[in-house]
Amino acid sequence: MRIDEFRSLLSLEAPPGDLPVTLTALWWDAKGNWAQAHELVDSLETPEGMAVHAYLHRKEGAASNAEYWYSRAGRKFHRPKLEAEWEALVEGLPG
Repeated sequence: MRIDEFRSLLSLEAPPGDLPVTLTALWWDAKGNWAQAHELVDSLETPEGMAVHAYLHRKEGAASNAEYWYSRAGRKFHRPKLEAEWEALVEGLPG
C-alpha cells in the first residue's frame, strides 16, 4: 500500500474493515495503541505478521524479543530508524 494512502486512513476513528490484519496492526501502532497492535499479531504465524511483531517489540525496546521475531520472519535487516521501518512495512505488505 502506498504510504500516503495509508497515512490518509489515520484520520479515521477506526481502521477500515477490509484492511489486512498486519496493516491494521500498523494502523493501531500509528494511532498510539501499541497494545492493540501487538494483540493483532501476537499469534499470527505468517512471515508478514512476524515482521510486524518484530517491529513492535523493537519499538517497545525489547531487542532480544524483536530479534527472535525477525528470525522467525526470515528477516535479518531492519531500518535504522523506527519510522523508516514502519514505512517500509506499510509499503511492503499486501494491502
